[in-house]
Amino acid sequence: MRWKLKSEPDAVSVNTLAKALGIENSLAKLLVQRGICDFEQAKDFFRPDIEKLHDPYLMKDMDKAVARIELAISEGQNIMVYGDYDVDGTTSVALMSSYLLEDYDLVTTYIPDRYAEGYGVSYMGIDFASDNDISLIIALDCGIKAIEKVAYAKEKGIDFIICDHHRPGAEIPKAAAVLDPKREDCTYPFDELCGCGVGFKLIQALAISKGQEFQELLPYLDLVATAIAADIVPMNGENRILAFHGLKVINTNPRPGIRAIIHQLKKKILTITDVVFVIAPRINAAGRMKHGLHAVELMTEQNFEKAVTFASAIETYNSDRKELDKKITEDALQQIKEADEEQNYTSVVFHETWHKGVIGIVASRLIETYYRPTLVFTKSGDKLAASARSVYGFDVYNALQECSEFIEQFGGHMYAAGLTLAPENYEKFKAKFEEVVKATMPEELRTPEIKIDSEIFLSEVTPKYFRILSQMAPFGPANMHPVFMARGLRDNGYGKQVGEDKTHLKLSIISGADAKTYNAIGFSMGDKFPLVQSGNAFKAAFTIDENHWQGNTSLQLMLKDIQEE
Repeated sequence: MRWKLKSEPDAVSVNTLAKALGIENSLAKLLVQRGICDFEQAKDFFRPDIEKLHDPYLMKDMDKAVARIELAISEGQNIMVYGDYDVDGTTSVALMSSYLLEDYDLVTTYIPDRYAEGYGVSYMGIDFASDNDISLIIALDCGIKAIEKVAYAKEKGIDFIICDHHRPGAEIPKAAAVLDPKREDCTYPFDELCGCGVGFKLIQALAISKGQEFQELLPYLDLVATAIAADIVPMNGENRILAFHGLKVINTNPRPGIRAIIHQLKKKILTITDVVFVIAPRINAAGRMKHGLHAVELMTEQNFEKAVTFASAIETYNSDRKELDKKITEDALQQIKEADEEQNYTSVVFHETWHKGVIGIVASRLIETYYRPTLVFTKSGDKLAASARSVYGFDVYNALQECSEFIEQFGGHMYAAGLTLAPENYEKFKAKFEEVVKATMPEELRTPEIKIDSEIFLSEVTPKYFRILSQMAPFGPANMHPVFMARGLRDNGYGKQVGEDKTHLKLSIISGADAKTYNAIGFSMGDKFPLVQSGNAFKAAFTIDENHWQGNTSLQLMLKDIQEE
């Protein structure tokens, strides 16, 4: 792994901020690195203020969207809330439909079938709307590229309101309103909202139009925080405010569906990491293994006992998903070896029977072994469908654009995308994608990088230090969990390999003249044990967390890597 120590921030700014806040310089340094240089900025960071959310009407077409919904309600038109089958899409549908249903009955929900319809707005969904006398479709987390489909709906007398956050193409769909802060002609101050975040801005605008108090919208923030966490959007600006207050809702009074997922957990306070690894995968599992409407059903259920029943079914889907993605990952790794492609710049694999619902997870798993842009294909009708994942610093979306001659449809982000192509174009696409990545990806991006915020002495790691560090949460892109480096470390002799197949590393570290030992755990770092056994000094890159064991709480170093000095 490449260790990259972040550049030192301005010393005067660090000293000034440390004095203003009454904290240690090493903590002030972390804040200045994040662009927080004075007391007011620190106040906004540590105490995100819901009052500082932007006016939703600053978003292009927001007035049109509100007017079209109000027209539908005044004329008694049927409304369909349509969304993708992942966490962002299903939380968006749950949010929008439950808000509208508060005082209007003619609202239905629609999630496309992953196999029968694929990603995004579908002709099948539009036909369903037409057959059921639906005049307005509100599409969330999708639709920004649905030019032909929006036109098709218009021919059938159906209007679209699009709430998306993906990159638009050269043309914007001719919908009644297109809400997407990434539109070039949209001057909204924050363009990194997730799909559910855009949906929330729409209900915020509707609330303003109705004269509704903002406090009445707070119960929806558990859905927004879940989507922000799952979609890995930057944890700054409005996302930080929404996630911060959404976590409060999750921890104090979540909707029955989310409470049904978390009520068996022993943790009293959930973090954004818990949302990513506990709540989000279960919501996702419905769309991966069965149908996304099961997730919407769970998140809109008002009765807790019924929600527990739905959550139990989703738990089964999640268990099935785990088994399936493990098996497909093994098959894909074998395919790479047999094709003698281990030295490639990309991983592109295909099998017609692989489950479409888990190929995105498998792509991420493959990157853990072969660190490079990865696509996993499966058969989908008479086409091939793929999920793409990338490595840090490389824009897979741009790379796919370079291969567009072989692609029928694609969309996504810098680090994740989806696409379909004709079977006869698979080998041509595979060769072209390898060629593009080899020509455009800098050599250093082929090795995983650890960005280190600061070098510290282990003696600085105290409960008080950790308490202040914890208040920097919620963590995520643009506000990652601080990573530290310490030198001159040794194990006190009690270090060992732990876990199944001894894959993890558990250490008791001593540092220089410091008599204290520091507990450390390195997941999937069991192969580093010989370095520790040698008795030589080593350096470690780590984050700091709490370990709860048998009623006791202690600080623990979460190792990212260790290297010989």
